[in-house]
Amino acid sequence: MKGSTHRRCYCRDPKTAKPLGKNCPKLTSRKHGSYSIRQELPPREDGTRRSFSRAGYETLKAAQADLDHIRTLLGLAESDDSEGLAQIAALLEKVGDEKAPLPDIEETRRRLNHGLDLTHRLTVGDWLDTWLASKRVRKSTLDRYRSDVRVHLKPRIGHVRIDRLRVRTVADMFTAITDGNAEVLEQNAARRAALDELAAIPWKGLENRARRKAIKEAVDAMPPFRKTTGPTARRHIRSTLRAALNDAIAEQLITFNPAAHVKLEAAERPKALLWTAERVAQWRETGIKPSPVMVWTPEQIGQFLDFVAQDRLYAMWHLIAFRGLRRGEACGQPWSETNLDAGSLAVTAQLVQDGWEVAESVPKTSSGFRTVPLDDATVRALRTHRARQAKERLKWGTAWVDTGRVFTTEDGSWLHPGKVTDLFERLVTASGLPPVRLHDLRHGAATLMLAAGADMKVVQEMLGHSSITITMDIYASVLPELAKEAAEAAARLVPRNPAV
Repeated sequence: MKGSTHRRCYCRDPKTAKPLGKNCPKLTSRKHGSYSIRQELPPREDGTRRSFSRAGYETLKAAQADLDHIRTLLGLAESDDSEGLAQIAALLEKVGDEKAPLPDIEETRRRLNHGLDLTHRLTVGDWLDTWLASKRVRKSTLDRYRSDVRVHLKPRIGHVRIDRLRVRTVADMFTAITDGNAEVLEQNAARRAALDELAAIPWKGLENRARRKAIKEAVDAMPPFRKTTGPTARRHIRSTLRAALNDAIAEQLITFNPAAHVKLEAAERPKALLWTAERVAQWRETGIKPSPVMVWTPEQIGQFLDFVAQDRLYAMWHLIAFRGLRRGEACGQPWSETNLDAGSLAVTAQLVQDGWEVAESVPKTSSGFRTVPLDDATVRALRTHRARQAKERLKWGTAWVDTGRVFTTEDGSWLHPGKVTDLFERLVTASGLPPVRLHDLRHGAATLMLAAGADMKVVQEMLGHSSITITMDIYASVLPELAKEAAEAAARLVPRNPAV
């Protein structure tokens, strides 16, 4: 496409007042007038011509440099890339109309290669969309990224140009997220109060029905119940932003990652507490758990296993309680990786829950791949379970679903992890024992090993923790309590007859 430079001035004929143009006699002097450029651009979609023009250059060298710059920009798209050429032409047309500086060549190249709109500056939101589309990670991780971007990052900083994102901007975002927790709690409390009021109004009576209708309408207009964004969630959000900006640095879109320099409060892992007799008594009186993570004593684990001894999934409860498999690992354990003769199993798969859908996956970390030794009691429980499963297979005949899993529904299908949790909670309630989560039953395996004097490193490897620090953080408070329980038990074995 044609392009040219020319020199002109704005002198006028003193008699006619018409521009002299190229006929100005002073143009023989290099210091008179200024240089202009004109570059033909690819035509518009309707076929009309367009060009880039700019004047006011003091030297021919400066004019030629900008003309070469424009030609380089046009050369970024292949000759057969009509869409790319059209984008660059639209960009140059906009730059010319706005009298803006010429776009940086390398930045334009990167934006063109990423399929980004060239006519406006790249924002954080633009890059996050591009980044998510390019990620190839496990689905659960990608879902977390998407949630962080949709709920927090794009609404708060998505409009900011990525090259103008600063540490202060990101820090202010987290301050706003923290401040928003108070509003969430207030809205949750208002909704709960309205629902409680609704539940207290009788159904009968014209006045009562009118009142119930009014409250229902008010509840429908309220925001739904929401979770607050705690320290752990905020650190996840920062991790997502930091990962996205690191990739932006790799693409040379930016040179500095503000998210890496924002300090957040530590998200402390909750300490596991033992269900001592005193804590059980307090729970029965108040209904309050002392900690989110509560661990049964060895005696309580035994009571629970005795209570569920006839349950169809007894072997799974036994395996989790004694060997510490995670819920997804137990649901996904294949018979092909379970060697009862050798007394071991290899953890190589898990079933993960995405919303309410279930999918097969591998362990989340390399430490999750592990070989777990099986004690004789666990082997017996699994043999009994396998015999029961064989009878179920015969009963279902051709309708049996051969998933090859150790623990299945009655027709052989996958166990739904969410339904397994619901069943466990019902069994715990029916047993009358103090409440623990299904994940806390896994802690029972660690409790038993610690009570038996096992080394913390052995516990870490059996549970599949990626670091011994995680194991110690969880069980640091359990170990001394177990020691005290053992000491008290030993003291009770000695008969005493104190003098009166």
